[in-house]
Amino acid sequence: MTETQQTITGERADILSLLAERRHFLRFAAQGLTDEQANTRSTVSELTVGGLVKHVTEVERGWQRFALGNGHAMDDIDFENITPEQAAAFADSFRLTDGQTVQSALAEYERVAAETDELVRTLDLDTAYELPEAPWQPAGVFWTVRRVFLHIAAETAHHSGHADIIRETIDGQKSMG
Repeated sequence: MTETQQTITGERADILSLLAERRHFLRFAAQGLTDEQANTRSTVSELTVGGLVKHVTEVERGWQRFALGNGHAMDDIDFENITPEQAAAFADSFRLTDGQTVQSALAEYERVAAETDELVRTLDLDTAYELPEAPWQPAGVFWTVRRVFLHIAAETAHHSGHADIIRETIDGQKSMG
């Protein structure tokens, strides 16, 4: 039996369950939408359901990199002197762009989620790395791998709420109630 086939219990099982629950609500908000609906701005915000799926996927991928000790996706951004290319790439991380569909975004989300789940099963949760310095984050702050996974769950829950509101304004579907 390989390590990934073993029964996962305790804290790791709790983290996996939390991630699965939060991801369910984001996928639920996107289910059955056409590409046009997934790209619909139904509130004054620029957010769309498809864009939120894409954004959460990219953020989770960045946190995977961090949990593996390979830095973070934000490492390359100088927030004081952000380039137009970086600003455009950041804006594109919140919307489906040419050739992307809601189904392709959901499929990529599933792949990234499976990779994160494998990391939850195998990484040392107590390993800590320094967060990248940013306007909202001073230097010298460290997060454990455990906290990274909990943050992914919180980020997913946060954006699932956004997606739920947007979806409800598109066609009345809501995740609860």
